[in-house]
Amino acid sequence: MIGIIFLFFLALIWIVFAVVQDLRKREIANWLNFSLIVFALGFRFFYSIFSENGFGFFYQGLLGLVIFLLLGNLLYYGKVFAGGDAKLMIALGTVLPFSEGFLINLEFFSVFFIVFLLVGALYSLTSSIVLSLKNFHKFRKEFSNQARKNKEFIIPALILGLIIMVLGFLESLFLFMGILVFILPYVYIYAKAVDESCMIKKVKVNELTEGDWLYKDVHVGKNVIKATWGGLRKQDINQLKKKHQLVLIRQGIPFSPVFLISFLILIYLWKSGLWNLLF
Repeated sequence: MIGIIFLFFLALIWIVFAVVQDLRKREIANWLNFSLIVFALGFRFFYSIFSENGFGFFYQGLLGLVIFLLLGNLLYYGKVFAGGDAKLMIALGTVLPFSEGFLINLEFFSVFFIVFLLVGALYSLTSSIVLSLKNFHKFRKEFSNQARKNKEFIIPALILGLIIMVLGFLESLFLFMGILVFILPYVYIYAKAVDESCMIKKVKVNELTEGDWLYKDVHVGKNVIKATWGGLRKQDINQLKKKHQLVLIRQGIPFSPVFLISFLILIYLWKSGLWNLLF
């Protein structure tokens, strides 16, 4: 139990630091994520040396690291996470195995990820609404622009949605499917409008940091610096400094608060007894 309490406070402190850094600088430093892995596994190892149960506590941390390494990379290469968020997810894999039983830990992982997805969806929706209201005039103009650009996609989707909803008179499931198809184009346009009107920022080249996302490709002499998901490298920034003073970058919504909220909810479910009630 002492080991679990220590890991809980260790992860909580590191996540809070990650949130502060993410909100201030829009990045989570590699040293922060990697140090959590080192401290968590180091603690597990030395705790297991003096444990009557052997090294099960340490091995579960290694298994958690492997599982969350796969999960973090899946989310990163699926373009759901930025690099810092993916590495924070990987680091939490060394903390979340609170049991020496693999199946129990697998349950922990599953519940955490479900909570994470729900919190992330609500957080992203709330953040996008706030951004669209703060930049309402730009957002409204971009929403109309996106609607015009995507009308060839919108009209067929609306017609298909109406047809499926009519089938709802035969089977109620079709009604819900039709509503989903009907609103899907508007969800897409809304997301694109928020992205284009609220997430693009002009910054000085001297203020760029590794991992920043270019809005579009930038020509530097005969070379082209690509706007990639991996973000800018140090050599890219050095090249930009030679020819440009300002560039457009795409800013993401700081996602680290979702880790903090999800982690606290997981601990609350576990300590309050709601875990046994729900699962």
